Amino acid sequence: MATSAEIINFLLDQLSTVHQLSTRRMFGEYCVYVAGKPVGFVCNDQLYLKITPAGRAFAPGLTEGFPYPGAKAYLLVTADRWEDREWLVELVLVTDSDLPAAKPRKK
Repeated sequence: MATSAEIINFLLDQLSTVHQLSTRRMFGEYCVYVAGKPVGFVCNDQLYLKITPAGRAFAPGLTEGFPYPGAKAYLLVTADRWEDREWLVELVLVTDSDLPAAKPRKK
């Protein structure tokens, strides 16, 4: 089941204050980027963020989930948490801050 346009639009609106946030459609799902760095996925109308020590500390109650078959575990941010815009933005920002810089693409 592909992610609906309504879900991705809602999440983009909630995260609109994150500087350089973007998404890229992949196989009916979406990869979420901050300043060109992948921080998570939106798959099957669910938000998954990379597991980082800062993200885990900020949101210790989140469970792990798998965005697609064969994927490694990600933090599953359930839809009931999306309404709290400030919390969601902060979670994305702390996750981003704990990840290494994006590698430049080879031409």
